[in-house]
Amino acid sequence: MRIDDKLAAQLKELGVELKPGVSLAEATSLGIGGTTDEILLRRYESIPEVIHLLADAGIKHRFLGGGSNVLVTDGELPFVVLHLPTTQPGMRVEGNAAYVDASADLGGTVTFCAKHDLGGMEGLIGVPGSIGGALRMNAGAYGTQIGPHVREVELYRAATGQIETLRGDEIRFDYRHTSFAPEDIMLRVKLELPSKPFKEILAGIKICNEKRRSSQPLNQKSAGCIFKNPQGGSAGRMIDDLGLKGHRVGDAMVSDRHANFFVNTDKASSADMLKLIEDVREKVQSAYGVELHNEVIVWQN
Repeated sequence: MRIDDKLAAQLKELGVELKPGVSLAEATSLGIGGTTDEILLRRYESIPEVIHLLADAGIKHRFLGGGSNVLVTDGELPFVVLHLPTTQPGMRVEGNAAYVDASADLGGTVTFCAKHDLGGMEGLIGVPGSIGGALRMNAGAYGTQIGPHVREVELYRAATGQIETLRGDEIRFDYRHTSFAPEDIMLRVKLELPSKPFKEILAGIKICNEKRRSSQPLNQKSAGCIFKNPQGGSAGRMIDDLGLKGHRVGDAMVSDRHANFFVNTDKASSADMLKLIEDVREKVQSAYGVELHNEVIVWQN
């Protein structure tokens, strides 16, 4: 999708930076995705008007956070991408509260809080992506989820077209799912965390990092877990028990380290990865009678 000169000039007046022809393969951890124009939302207060201008021009948009949990179709994309700048995101601590911009790196936030003797999120240290993405998916690992720590979220609400603040108890946090609308844009969060000595937090972080290094393909292009775990079960264990590690379609492959991680071994296409996902889903359904649901978010035309 391309933005014409007239709309580009209107966006510039709002303090927006337009980057034409961005490859989303370079902006996502899977290394897969087509090209489109990117709009950097440097001023949060401009977001409602930016989206209004796009709607008036009949231009569809998607919001891209850290790009760590998304599979984007190939080719020229029929939508533009909105993105928050990731340089120097705001992070501050007041007592047991941490105020963090949604564009901040999740692992960096865990470390920042730890340096201020605030723990409780050690299990999230190696989860890739941004705070905004963690909020949207209620990110979790090793018995930790972000949801219980959320006290306020500032966001652009698509339903009202305004920037609003929601209390934590107004948001439903479920397993890898929240009550945010798909078009909502997270801006900032207030987290409440328990006090904990830095040395204890660091010890917990080291344990989680060692577990992750020993079991996940950290040096390969992936989107983390492809499927949500079914209730009372493990998607990775079922895939592994079927002998599907190493199973591939083109350059898309089930990781030989963690069966619920699918990796781009070289130049996998979106079609390769989607076919691999469906192949594995069908084999699990056939063998166990269990339908696996995507944890990865798929952007198709």
